[in-house]
Amino acid sequence: MNEKNPLGLKKIHHVEFFVGNAKQAEFYYRNAFGFSRVAYSGLETGNRDATSYVLRQNRVNFILTTPLHEKTFASEHLKIHGDGVRDIAFQVEDCDYAFNEAVKRGAKVFQEPRDISDENGKIRYAAIHTYGDTIHSLISYQGNAYGKSVSSGSMAAQPASEYVYNGAFLPHFAPSEIKGKEVGIQLIDHIVGNVELGKMNHWADFYSNVLGFHRYITFDDKDISTEYSALMSIVMSDGGHNIKFPINEPAEGKGGKSQIQEYIDYYKSAGVQHVALLCKDILKTVDKLQKNGVEFLRVPDEYYEEIPERVGEIDENIEDLKRLGLLVDRDDEGYLLQIFTKPVEDRPTVFYEILQRKGCKGFGKGNFKALFVSIEEEQRRRGNL
Repeated sequence: MNEKNPLGLKKIHHVEFFVGNAKQAEFYYRNAFGFSRVAYSGLETGNRDATSYVLRQNRVNFILTTPLHEKTFASEHLKIHGDGVRDIAFQVEDCDYAFNEAVKRGAKVFQEPRDISDENGKIRYAAIHTYGDTIHSLISYQGNAYGKSVSSGSMAAQPASEYVYNGAFLPHFAPSEIKGKEVGIQLIDHIVGNVELGKMNHWADFYSNVLGFHRYITFDDKDISTEYSALMSIVMSDGGHNIKFPINEPAEGKGGKSQIQEYIDYYKSAGVQHVALLCKDILKTVDKLQKNGVEFLRVPDEYYEEIPERVGEIDENIEDLKRLGLLVDRDDEGYLLQIFTKPVEDRPTVFYEILQRKGCKGFGKGNFKALFVSIEEEQRRRGNL
């Protein structure tokens, strides 16, 4: 814990989605996105309230949860929002310290610290609120990335702790393994939140004051606009640039409905708009995803004629980028390749970004205009522009 990391955040531990049918959603993510099922919680494990599946691909963990009863928080959440992200969970050095520090800095309490245990050990858990009905869980224990015990040599520098967990994932999850055909997704690059008009700076200040993040990049309506609509965005980042949270709000006065406002209208509050997934070879990853049936936004073919002059020399063949619909942009440190799925829910809310970084630390500013036109075309088809 220090000025750059006052809560002792280590990484994003997992992202939990509330979904209408976890069994079917698990099948979709396993067969479309190449995740593997690694753990399960439900009636068979003694969970009488919800069914949850844990999906993993390299360093990405998703939990898909469906409530089993009406008039619960989760069922009300689904009724209001539809499928969406409920929890962006952090692994922290010390749950009690992180929670107390967050509350002292202005966080609203969702769950005070408590032990959660089963026959494989125990963890310490707490949670705070962020935008909309989204929360940040705070989880601490000793062990490797997801709870397996570690030899003393690799953990010698860490203090001893009673919170050791040796199970498949977290307490009350049983091992349940079904391998998916991996597509090359490696880790979460960033998670984007959409907030109401006038709330962007409020939530940027929250991440600054409570979590110790700093403003990494700011985009205004001159950067992200067309003749119809616009948005503004602030990218918040931890001190090591390992956890990045762009925060979007709609911009006024462009004559059409911003994609951010469309999201808020259908999600009924602020919430997570998209999760950006980093890969090592985006051409191979996107080719596999498309063959698996994942639908992506497309930009006009003219976009690819401008790449040599706008971006300069790149390793990839432009015709391959065009065939797959990939976008490319450059900053002072290199370039990135990216593509965005269509919404993966019936409501026009949550979607995914697939990206590969080749030195670039930006977010594809040069692609905003072309991407926004593609998004607006989808909005027009839905009758929401």
